[in-house]
Amino acid sequence: MSWLTRVRNAIASVTQKETAENLWHKCPSCGQMIFTKEYEENLSVCPNCDHHGRIGAKKRFAQIFDGGEYTLLTAPRVPEDPLRFRDTKKYTDRIKAARGATGEPDALLNARGTIVGHPVVAGVQDFAFMGGSMGVGVGEAFVAGIRAAIDAHLPYVIFTAAGGARMQEGILSLMQMPRSTAAIAELKEAGLPYIVVLTDPTTGGVTASYAMLGDIQIAEPGALIGFAGQRVIEQTIREKLPEGFQRAEYLLDHGMLDMVVPRRELRETLGRVIGFLMPEQVAA
Repeated sequence: MSWLTRVRNAIASVTQKETAENLWHKCPSCGQMIFTKEYEENLSVCPNCDHHGRIGAKKRFAQIFDGGEYTLLTAPRVPEDPLRFRDTKKYTDRIKAARGATGEPDALLNARGTIVGHPVVAGVQDFAFMGGSMGVGVGEAFVAGIRAAIDAHLPYVIFTAAGGARMQEGILSLMQMPRSTAAIAELKEAGLPYIVVLTDPTTGGVTASYAMLGDIQIAEPGALIGFAGQRVIEQTIREKLPEGFQRAEYLLDHGMLDMVVPRRELRETLGRVIGFLMPEQVAA
């Protein structure tokens, strides 16, 4: 055995779990490298610049529900690829890829649990699933969440995150806007609160429908919220838009939001709001 082989064999190998890719997270806002464990313990918020990272439905449920305990509601079954759409890929292939990457059936999941002792039904959109786009599956899940809240006489809390309507479903996607609006009207007719938490980003047809119809409008810091993109608006009106336009803090200053709440304070804030809106519920 040569000396080179002996030295090489003496060096401890690095397992896949110990690679830099798994140990570190690079903040997309400030570029700071953060230990992944530290980042996750801080609720996926950068400790350096307070950038609120995008998170999936199950992480969100674990953060907002008491003790991280909740019951997922069954996702409604809907026709897949109703228009037999194909661009550079088949739509069915895109759905399979999104399901494989996220482990979720579609971009919106509902769950039931308690927030500071108050029972609620909550829905969460996952931007990682095809940009959180609103298709028939998302529309059906939203309506199902609302009706589950009505049946149990509970408030409905929705966490929005979307790039807009799902283009692969054409007019069927756009039809989810009036459907969701009608469902919210049913919830209000039942005298139950509808609370919206806008996260980064919330844009397009979602903003133009259920994201802006809450009894209480809350947003996470720095969240991008709007209908059309800033560049499109500037090209249309031929004017330079203000700094921070379409960010949560700007919208709060101009009356479109009720509050901007950091993620670490969100659960307690939701608990207080639900207590104000449903005083008949006695927190445990």
